[in-house]
Amino acid sequence: MPKMKTRRSAAKRFHVTGTGKVRYKKQGLRHILTKKSSKRKGNLRATGILDDMEAKRAKSMLPYA
Repeated sequence: MPKMKTRRSAAKRFHVTGTGKVRYKKQGLRHILTKKSSKRKGNLRATGILDDMEAKRAKSMLPYA
């Protein structure tokens, strides 16, 4: 059997933790930051956790994660 290919777009966006949760970087912290509050920007810096259904879809694109 040949190796399964990883979807590179998903590999660059998602990381699977040791417990099987899927982490991602939140969007909205690249530009136009002056109008955003410090609290909002701080919350955007933290990584997010995908909910179960979205995590299942992400894991299907990452066969070896």
